[in-house]
Amino acid sequence: MNDTIISVSHLTKKYNGFTAVNDISFSVEKGEIVAFLGPNGAGKTTTIKMLTTLLAPTSGSVHLNGSNVVTNQEEARRTFGIVFQDPSLDDELTAWENLEFHGVLYGVPKNIRRPRIEELMKFVELWDRKNALVKTFSGGMKRRLEIARGLLHHPRIFFLDEPTIGLDPQTRNHMWDYVLNLNKKEQITIFFTTHYIEEAEKVAQRIIVIDHGKIVATGTPSELIIKTNTKTLEEAFLKYTGHEIRDEEASVTDRMRQRRGRWHH
Repeated sequence: MNDTIISVSHLTKKYNGFTAVNDISFSVEKGEIVAFLGPNGAGKTTTIKMLTTLLAPTSGSVHLNGSNVVTNQEEARRTFGIVFQDPSLDDELTAWENLEFHGVLYGVPKNIRRPRIEELMKFVELWDRKNALVKTFSGGMKRRLEIARGLLHHPRIFFLDEPTIGLDPQTRNHMWDYVLNLNKKEQITIFFTTHYIEEAEKVAQRIIVIDHGKIVATGTPSELIIKTNTKTLEEAFLKYTGHEIRDEEASVTDRMRQRRGRWHH
């Protein structure tokens, strides 16, 4: 048990009688890279919010590196870095100030903090914009800055909730190369949700599939393919959930167009 860094036991979250996460249990080992896959509304984001102290569970428990996220929040928070789907930067501060503020908040000493900010901003190719206000940044630039911020305090666990949405393929690959390098060099544990099955297949050592708030499968990409007697991870995913993972990416306009098309025929 000493090598378990994320321990989730009988975790449940209910909202007004609706069960978003239904009695899930799993563990993640130190240094492991795990993808959390599931269709829209499956419970991915609710789970990550409970894991990262933002949402109190209805029942069950979560321990990060031995710290209970409900009874020992501060210690648990120091263990991880996080990149959420929704931007959480301060638009009225510069890129540098956002990272500096985060470093101070996490008690990173100045002599370590300054070189670390420079190193990370160069990696995400924002060093030349370090003194620009974040409100002038594009969505992709903000996401890159959030990745740099999440890694600033040398966390043991890195949570990423849809981290590459809004990034072009080149930046996405660059991000994963850096994260994989960090995983190797510092044995940082990576737990991420994604809509790109090929991303999960390329990056993750193990995949946990969630649907309707319950874990329906867990295993390496090849194990899931063998278990379902399919040829690709996408086919295996469909067998477990019956949903296209990209369902939610169809915009309202697309859905109206599809509907209009049906009305015309």
